[in-house]
Amino acid sequence: MRRSDDDGWCVVVDVLEVARIPDTTSLLASYEVQLDRSCELLEYRRLRRYRRGAADE
Repeated sequence: MRRSDDDGWCVVVDVLEVARIPDTTSLLASYEVQLDRSCELLEYRRLRRYRRGAADE
């Protein structure tokens, strides 16, 4: 989490995109989220998509 240029916030959120069995094969994604001062969503973008348990590059 960090402050953005316009007094809002920029956060990275990891979400479960596709649940699978076993869950080690589930797909997750990291999103960069821009929020304004009152924490209203301004924009978001997916940074990466990865398999649960996969090592970082």
